[in-house]
Amino acid sequence: MSNPEHTLGVTPPISTALPTDSEKRQTDALLKELRAQGTFESQAETDKRWAVLADLQRITNEFVKRAAQESEPHNSILIRDARGRIFTYGSFRLGVYGPGSDIDTLVVVPKYVTVKQYFEIFPKLLEEMAPPGAITDLTPVPEAFVPIIKFEYSGISIDLIFCSIQSLRQLPDDKEWNLNNNNLLRGLSENEVRSLNGTRVTDEILALVPEEKTFKLALRAIKLWAQRRAIYANIMGYPGGVAWAMLVARVCQLYPKATGAVVVRKFFTIMLNWPWPLPVLLKNIEYNQSITRVAVWNPKIYPSDRNHKMPIITPSYPSMCATHNVGRSSMAVIQQELERGVQIAEEIMLGKRPWKDLFEKHTFFTNGFKFYLTVISSGRTKEAQNTWSGFVESRVRVLVQKLELHPSIALARPFNKGYDRVHRCKTDAQVEEIQTGNLSYMVKPTDTATNGNAKNESKVEVKAEIKTEDGVAPDPAVPAVKEEPNDVVHLGTVPLKPEETRIKPEAKDEDHDKVKLADIPEKEPEIEIYTTNHYIGLQLVEKAKSLDLSREVDDFKAMCTSNDIFKAELMGLTIQHVRNFDLPDDVFEPGETKPVKPVKKKKRMAEGDPANGPMAKRQQMATAPPPIKSEH
Repeated sequence: MSNPEHTLGVTPPISTALPTDSEKRQTDALLKELRAQGTFESQAETDKRWAVLADLQRITNEFVKRAAQESEPHNSILIRDARGRIFTYGSFRLGVYGPGSDIDTLVVVPKYVTVKQYFEIFPKLLEEMAPPGAITDLTPVPEAFVPIIKFEYSGISIDLIFCSIQSLRQLPDDKEWNLNNNNLLRGLSENEVRSLNGTRVTDEILALVPEEKTFKLALRAIKLWAQRRAIYANIMGYPGGVAWAMLVARVCQLYPKATGAVVVRKFFTIMLNWPWPLPVLLKNIEYNQSITRVAVWNPKIYPSDRNHKMPIITPSYPSMCATHNVGRSSMAVIQQELERGVQIAEEIMLGKRPWKDLFEKHTFFTNGFKFYLTVISSGRTKEAQNTWSGFVESRVRVLVQKLELHPSIALARPFNKGYDRVHRCKTDAQVEEIQTGNLSYMVKPTDTATNGNAKNESKVEVKAEIKTEDGVAPDPAVPAVKEEPNDVVHLGTVPLKPEETRIKPEAKDEDHDKVKLADIPEKEPEIEIYTTNHYIGLQLVEKAKSLDLSREVDDFKAMCTSNDIFKAELMGLTIQHVRNFDLPDDVFEPGETKPVKPVKKKKRMAEGDPANGPMAKRQQMATAPPPIKSEH
């Protein structure tokens, strides 16, 4: 913990006043509410996490020894001293994790250990050295920009990335050794630098706050607020966990002796009035370094850096912008939420409202928009869909950027999570219906663990807020808005062998004389389809007459389907428009009111009544919602 008397940050504090008794009481109330909201896990669960990390450290040491034996089998000293290190980053390292959070983990090894060995040896060691059955969902991803192995260890989700330190022949045998020395970046590629900087950034954030306990409490509150208001997801154009952490850390620097409750209140006021694009910095940027070729954020040199609307800059060298994905619409939404936060936080500190009001859920589906676009990625296998949906998700913000340029669109707000669903059908025509959003064939949530749920809900930062209603699939009678056939990238038909096209029950000997096998009805084979829906709320400009999005839709689909990841025989992509009253039931929580279709009042008019004439009809058309076109 840093000395609170030492000035931290790029400017002096705004206030060093000690907290009042009222502020202390409000901080106690905030802590109580965060516990009631389920953001803390039990001590037993935390102990389990540390035990898993200890196992991973033991496995990592064995991995490095085996890599040393493979690289230099006759070098006994190298093999004897071979060791690796496990580091964490993200919410676990910051101390703001909760029930269901994953552990972002980094394996650091000496220069002689290669990425190839990591993917060849480490997965085998996990299954060999972990307790029987502890390792599940083991998924190496060697093609990722940052090498990663994903798995669950005793029910805890682990994202394990890798970095080989090119400047070290052997890692120090010192438990206090860390990654803060910039010279460790020498000789590393951009992806290797990014691997190390996850830990380096989180370590430096903790070193740059005056009081860790206050920072962690305030950050838990801001993370929960951002999640509930659906403005937490870097991939969708909102600040991610590290960005929100840096914003909270900056407020802590400006009020070094404030309580957690005061930091939360000041957070909303300061960030609402922040003069963007002035960057948020926790320390001065290190420009005069020549250790790595990775560019340091510098808007004076790089035009792309000048385009950042809400720059929040990481403190570790090389400094980068953690919010380069934030666009015009997402920034407008963030500003709206900060305004709401200012009002509620002020009333809370005055004792007029409880803390739970700050954490009320968003109204994106219930009262957010009249018009939505939904991007539907689909796959014939779970593996294909995992790859395809992840790629499409990473490109949704590109579609949003194109929509923001449309003259009839005032705001295009992407929801921060996708919805995974599983469907079973029997014909290619039904597959096509599923592609265009028909949920008649959706498997009930009781039949599949992942159906109808928002993505990533195993993590506390995206804790499940949206569920299916009482485990029942949406009513098939609800009309689905479909695109024209030329607006659909069709799922390919996988031909079945003749013997696979029908499943016949075996005939028992005793029934042979009673029933002929040919008379037994053949069971139709089922096709299982996986889909992920991403929703974008559209706010139109005043007096918009029509909305033709065919060019934006076609460009987006062409960009996605031209990538090598796309396999036409396994994957599909559709974009459709949906009115708020046609949204599927599973995006609403029990107790929420789903928008209903307005009922037009019809009055019988007498002949010759001016209210029934041409002028009246033109007025009615002028007040009707504009049609949305997303096909040619």
